[in-house]
Amino acid sequence: MFFSIIIPLYNRPQEIDELLHTLTQQTYPQFEVLVIEDGSKEDAKEIVESYADKLDIKYFYKENEGQGFTRNYGFARAKGDYFIVFDSDCLIPCDYLEIVKNYLFEHQLDAYGGPDGAHESFTPVQKAISYSMTSPFTTGGIRGNKKHIGRFHPRSFNMGISREVWEKSGGFILTRLGEDIEFSIRIHSLEFKIGLIPDAIVYHKRRTDFRQFYKQLHFFGRARINIFKHFPSELKAVHFFPALFTLFLITSLILNIIGSPLAGLANFLLAIYILMIFFHSWSKNTSAKVAFLSIIAAFVQLTAYGLGFIQDFWRRIILKQG
Repeated sequence: MFFSIIIPLYNRPQEIDELLHTLTQQTYPQFEVLVIEDGSKEDAKEIVESYADKLDIKYFYKENEGQGFTRNYGFARAKGDYFIVFDSDCLIPCDYLEIVKNYLFEHQLDAYGGPDGAHESFTPVQKAISYSMTSPFTTGGIRGNKKHIGRFHPRSFNMGISREVWEKSGGFILTRLGEDIEFSIRIHSLEFKIGLIPDAIVYHKRRTDFRQFYKQLHFFGRARINIFKHFPSELKAVHFFPALFTLFLITSLILNIIGSPLAGLANFLLAIYILMIFFHSWSKNTSAKVAFLSIIAAFVQLTAYGLGFIQDFWRRIILKQG
């Protein structure tokens, strides 16, 4: 099986260098790499071309359109039997392609997704963010997890599709705001077989500080409403949790300010939640510092997603604005 690895890139030359280095260490050699620069001001052409003697690699530069259409650009130029999409801020274990190849031969999936984890080189903040995004105490527990809720929807930081899926689906029809979820739903609707490959892990760096993480998750909250506009049945009760959590935090603050007797109960529930996150993260990361930062990451994740969700729910569903 020959793989085509598609990597959209926007102003992240250092990240693509780290990602390409991990691809040189793959134990399964039958693959090509297509890096598509999406109108970057800080292009990575020289970095990508420095790997020409180590990888079967091609570099393309195009006008900025967003990651969805940039992936389509790569699909149209790929020669593989199977297309794999990575985000540029991922590190790939050396046996990743070997694991995927063996699993696909055994299970015959038309599309797949894999989980993400924290690399040992990550900073404490990155490890905390990674924990939050995969934790059962946040919405992270439903992503890339064997016990995911409902049908599995691969995410674009770590997903693969067969050439047939690309040819029949036409690829991404959204370029931002939940484009990968929409694509996954449409793949299901075409009756292709999609599955999770549990051992196909990538190390996803995501964001390096909480300010960037907030912006990313606020965007994700808005994206969920964008998906709802295309597929109303895909808005589940669990997707309201961050918004409800955010409203609970606001209510708790008000109760404390006005001195309400209910403030004690609200504070108690928050304390229990904080302790659960702290000790669970500590057990996973064996670091009290990462555990403490995980509390911050979880609150940033839920409130950012919740506020983005509330914003577009009000604007696009209640007020019916475009």
